[in-house]
Amino acid sequence: MNQQILSVLIIVISFTLFACGGSGSQTPSSPPIPSIEEPNWIAGQFSNDSVYKDLCAVPRTGPDSNGDTFLDSQGTSMHEKMWLRSWTNDTYLWFNEIDDNNPAAFSVANYFSQLKTDERTASGSFKDNFHFSQSTEDHNQRTQSGVASGYGISWEFVSSSSPRRLIVRFTEPDSPAAIAGVLRGYELKKIDNIDFVNTSDQVDIDQINAALFPSDPGQTFNFVFSDETKKDVLESTLTSQNIELQTVQNVKVIDTDIGRMGYMQFNSFIRTGQQELIDGFQQFVDQGITELVIDLRYNGGGLLAMASQVAYMVAGSAQTNNQTFETLQFNEKYPNKNPVTGDTLQPTPFYTREIDWSTNQFTNNTLPSVDLTRVFILATDNTCSASEAVINGLRGIDVEVVLIGDTTCGKPFGFYATDNCSTTYFTIQFQGVNAKDFGEYSEGFSPVTSPIFDDELPGCRAADNFTQILGNVDESLLASAISYAETGSCPIQNKPAGKVTIKAANIQGPGIAIQTPNTLLESIRILTPISEPTA
Repeated sequence: MNQQILSVLIIVISFTLFACGGSGSQTPSSPPIPSIEEPNWIAGQFSNDSVYKDLCAVPRTGPDSNGDTFLDSQGTSMHEKMWLRSWTNDTYLWFNEIDDNNPAAFSVANYFSQLKTDERTASGSFKDNFHFSQSTEDHNQRTQSGVASGYGISWEFVSSSSPRRLIVRFTEPDSPAAIAGVLRGYELKKIDNIDFVNTSDQVDIDQINAALFPSDPGQTFNFVFSDETKKDVLESTLTSQNIELQTVQNVKVIDTDIGRMGYMQFNSFIRTGQQELIDGFQQFVDQGITELVIDLRYNGGGLLAMASQVAYMVAGSAQTNNQTFETLQFNEKYPNKNPVTGDTLQPTPFYTREIDWSTNQFTNNTLPSVDLTRVFILATDNTCSASEAVINGLRGIDVEVVLIGDTTCGKPFGFYATDNCSTTYFTIQFQGVNAKDFGEYSEGFSPVTSPIFDDELPGCRAADNFTQILGNVDESLLASAISYAETGSCPIQNKPAGKVTIKAANIQGPGIAIQTPNTLLESIRILTPISEPTA
């Protein structure tokens, strides 16, 4: 993934670790917190991570908003760091490339941040760009219930320094932004009369952060947007809500010169998207499509089980029967065993059935499939992880994947989301390979007219130009897919503009870095037949 850094970005994530009532002081009758002896760090010596698991500086005492309960006991921040150290040493894919620094010198968050390799790929980018953590409460809310707090806007973060650019990719149906008339392609100009594009005042920047990332529903801010003409076209007061994400949008069938083409915009591999996917593919089956476009340009990944389902719904039973979708490879300590589940390593097949996410078991309902030998994937550098696994898995059984747009993010790796002491951690634990044993696409899949290398796909480069709504036949990526399907060649147009996507952080100083809700993540255990990670 080609990535430029426009300014120094500092990730600042704050967590509320206590609650208070009345004056917040401890009542005289409250028992004192017992003195807990901190563990000692000895360089090069690692205890089993279970010794430190769930020993927390601030234990959780009751269920969260999702009804989840925890096994927390009183510990210290050193227990939390020593758990991270042992867990990483055991399961991290590149464990032998990490410096064993004394955790006493770090906060818990900072200690985790440096528990990764600093090695680089052939292009000079970091080998591990996917190491992060988030609040367990936020993670569970998004991945299990499909809910995210905000206004229903998916943002494209283009420029991090003045003149800043923040563009609307799309809005969630029936969200505050959609109801207010915010459209794809609108650019943010002002928040509460603050010049978003040019301000360097820290007070202003704090206010912008508060508005872009509301901490709770019911927070209200004034937004001013412009369209592609740079004129102020919309001023609206938006109030944050808990937004139910619609992961599949704009399902339609398009009549082309070579037959009926199905199109769907698919935004995230989370459990609530399963029925939407089934309904979309059933519509394609009922209307007899002969070509298919799956728009994954903003899909950062998620459940590998769902990636396998999507690949099956594209290819059908004849092409996938007894075939491998993906095989996971862990670090050198575990050549034959999954270090997270303890299971003997087995190839992941193409999943043909619906999953009951409440029990994490397959049902008897067979998934619909369009039985195609070719699929068009619309992609950008935000197309990541499980999205790339769909591409790689289909290529492993010789389904032609035509890539339209730009080079994907390059993440053939995945992890099991792991909670400890209110935080869910994501550290790279495996690499996935397809039925042909190929999985080295850490520079991303690229569309080219004449593929030579394994990470090159037939297709067209096309700019994501935001001038048409997604699903419109005149939108640049979809128009390129239709042209390629009809003529076998790419239309003449400008190449992608070399934008910079800011992955995660908060606005700091004169630069801007955006803390985005992460869509990559949910570890799920499929009880029949295997345990299932995320990518």
